[in-house]
Amino acid sequence: MSKITRRQFVKRSAAVGAACSIGFPSLLRARGLNEKLQVGFIAVGGRAGAHTGAAHGEGLQCVAFAEVDKTRWGGVHGKKGWEKAKGYTDWRRGFENHAKELDVVFVATPDHTHFAPTMTAVSMGIHCYTEKPLTWSVREAQLLAAAYAKNTKVVTQMGNQGHAGNGWRLAYEYVKGGAVGDIKEFHTWTNRPVWPQGGDRPQGSDPIPATLDWDAWIGPAPMRPYKKDVYHSFKWRGFVDFGSGALGDMACHTTDGIYSIMKPGYAATAEPIVMTGPVKDQWPAGMVIKSTYRAKGGLPGFTTYWYEGNKKDGSPFMPETPEELSSEGRKLPRTGNLIIGTKGKMLVIGDYWNTPMLIPEAKRKDFGRPKTLLERSPGHHKEFFMACKGEKPREFSQSNFSYSGPMAANIQLGNLCARAGKKLKLNKAGKIVSDPKINDLAWREPRNGWGPMEMKI
Repeated sequence: MSKITRRQFVKRSAAVGAACSIGFPSLLRARGLNEKLQVGFIAVGGRAGAHTGAAHGEGLQCVAFAEVDKTRWGGVHGKKGWEKAKGYTDWRRGFENHAKELDVVFVATPDHTHFAPTMTAVSMGIHCYTEKPLTWSVREAQLLAAAYAKNTKVVTQMGNQGHAGNGWRLAYEYVKGGAVGDIKEFHTWTNRPVWPQGGDRPQGSDPIPATLDWDAWIGPAPMRPYKKDVYHSFKWRGFVDFGSGALGDMACHTTDGIYSIMKPGYAATAEPIVMTGPVKDQWPAGMVIKSTYRAKGGLPGFTTYWYEGNKKDGSPFMPETPEELSSEGRKLPRTGNLIIGTKGKMLVIGDYWNTPMLIPEAKRKDFGRPKTLLERSPGHHKEFFMACKGEKPREFSQSNFSYSGPMAANIQLGNLCARAGKKLKLNKAGKIVSDPKINDLAWREPRNGWGPMEMKI
């Protein structure tokens, strides 16, 4: 008799249950779908708390976790029933010792350490939820999209929770209903960064706290000295080696509707229109990025503009308030989207495509509510868990890597053109053709020993 792992048993039972649920709704389905999924976490503090909480609430059983800062281990050990979960500071030890037990892994580390554990999980056949931005670099995102295509039994999700909301769906329905005509431009702006950017590498070093595994925190990046309150646990976002600046922090939310509505594939060009200074050890304090996209799927080509940070005079980078708002005495919100079409305009308020509305007010009232075209989501975590359990197909987890991989690559392309300091041209496969040398910047060779443990693409 052949031996199978627990994960294989749960998957097979769930598959049988899903296939037989019509004839045997309470017997065969229960064998797999009521079995507790066993979960591991790569990081349990900060943003990861949303995932430990969701998994615990869903009834998953935590087997093991990795968290570089032991002061945060209570994120797992403080939850009833998870007190005996094995903790590590190095994520590699978790996979070495528990890979055969794990059904699901959550990755919620700083940007630069997303790729290796995520690729490892997917390649090992473990369902994986990874925080946004999916990766630190363009090439990493493309590789994870390839891994998702290769490993066809694995469920994935990127943590842009707004994708489960109704906002972009409503915007989609306005567009498909002809409210704005063909879209020509998207303007997206954010109030980030709210951490230091524009500076150079800090000098000196401080003693590493006994509770912090600095080697594991650095991971695949080049080693540098520890500095108290400079990198860990929040300000790392502004540093090129570790974070992705405002683009990486917010564009997976604020540009999500663009990719959901247009499904454009890879950008054709990306260029920095304005930068407050060159990219140094930190990202610039402010910039505007322009990207163009090819016609695809019956939709015309279009242009996007991304605005972040402040100008040298302290005022924010934002688009000009359109006449449709100014004539009514209204201003643009501090973060959102402006959609410009051949027949009208739409304003989207907030980071998560919360409130799309036609402008001016008279047009909104005249057009009315668009026809409902898209199924609504049960929730971002819920989508993922339902697909993991086999209650729904894996694509039900809608920000899966086939969607979020190209999206993350396009977002990181904005940072890449800022690093290059010039306009980049790409082919349809997402390869830079205007200056092939820039492709080297699209990838960073991991520090020795800190790449993926397995890579099946």
